[in-house]
Amino acid sequence: MSDRSMKVAASALAIVLGLAGMGAIGFAERAIAQEQTSEIDRAIEEGRRLSQEGSAESVRKAIVQFEQALRLARSVKAQGKQALALLLLGRRYADLGNNQKALEFYNQSLPLWTSLDDRLGEAATRNNIGFMHYTLKENQKALEFYNQSLLLSRYVGNRLSEVTVLDNIALVYYALGEKQKTLEFYNQSLPLSRAIGDRGSEARTLTNIGSVYYKSGEKQKALDYYNQALLLRRATGDRSGETNILNKISEVMKMKQ
Repeated sequence: MSDRSMKVAASALAIVLGLAGMGAIGFAERAIAQEQTSEIDRAIEEGRRLSQEGSAESVRKAIVQFEQALRLARSVKAQGKQALALLLLGRRYADLGNNQKALEFYNQSLPLWTSLDDRLGEAATRNNIGFMHYTLKENQKALEFYNQSLLLSRYVGNRLSEVTVLDNIALVYYALGEKQKTLEFYNQSLPLSRAIGDRGSEARTLTNIGSVYYKSGEKQKALDYYNQALLLRRATGDRSGETNILNKISEVMKMKQ
């Protein structure tokens, strides 16, 4: 083989080795990213499990898991998992009563859902931001975010999300003392709960409608709705919900005496 042929062959070999090396590096990077993604999922699932335990201590432990998931998601630029971790952190801080901190996490989560064009994630986050403003007695801001969430929920056709937001809008109008607007939104929510067979949401809405009538002094209407809610709570074995409604019925009966 001539010197020139040997140089060409050597160059070709160098190119092949170089490409193979780049491929090996790319494969390693993908493997690391996949491993980190699995770690993110494990941290999120563990955080969710701890959240369900319900104690303040378990919520704090869940926060540690979601913070770990967020760090890992940022390291591999996994926007969807970042958005989810931020949303879950917001919820857990809300559970602890730290609404300002919750709002900070929700506000970080929102632009990520928007950039991903994830309408349902955006709807959930706007709903949660609305609820934070509601707890801070910023009712107009709450309505602004709730209405945005309602539009998105309807756009994606998620009726459970729609029920939640409609009930939340009704709560704001209840706080503002606007009875007719309150009933208007509860009466939009109620048939949707029934259509999707969500008896828990249906019972909640019936109870809330009963409370609207109770506040306005319409005792018989209040009892009618409370009794409908009571049947549902008993049918689903919700003892806590049943006790709550029985207490409300007892209050109405005392007023009627």
